[in-house]
Amino acid sequence: MKHIQTRTESGFTLLELLVVLGIIAMLAGIVGPQVMKHMGESKTKAAKVQIEDLSATLDMYKLDLGHYPTTEEGLKALIESPDSAKRWNGPYLQKAKIPLDPWQQEYHYVYPGEHGKFDLFSLGADGKEGGEGEDQDLASWE
Repeated sequence: MKHIQTRTESGFTLLELLVVLGIIAMLAGIVGPQVMKHMGESKTKAAKVQIEDLSATLDMYKLDLGHYPTTEEGLKALIESPDSAKRWNGPYLQKAKIPLDPWQQEYHYVYPGEHGKFDLFSLGADGKEGGEGEDQDLASWE
């Protein structure tokens, strides 16, 4: 007697695939906003740390020169010697460029400061004064 082999094909039906895609979309809808919230919080914390680091670097600059860079010289004085600097002992930053804030904007620097020895701040994600959450301003005097 001859044995006849039957081949069964296995796979997923279109309905099964649609159900799985629906479940994945539902999970993404639930998890996605939470991930984005934490990402915004992380950028805010990173900006605070960068402001603290830049403030400490500005203090080192003052130790060498006896004063902070002027508003016109700005943070660039930390990587390039200003013309007026006789005892400049930099560069004061490891990299040859001034870091941008986590939203890829330049930090704002004012000397003398209205709120402290100097004002160093980021305007947050929206790039405008004020705001809440990720849009809040972050400053050296807070």
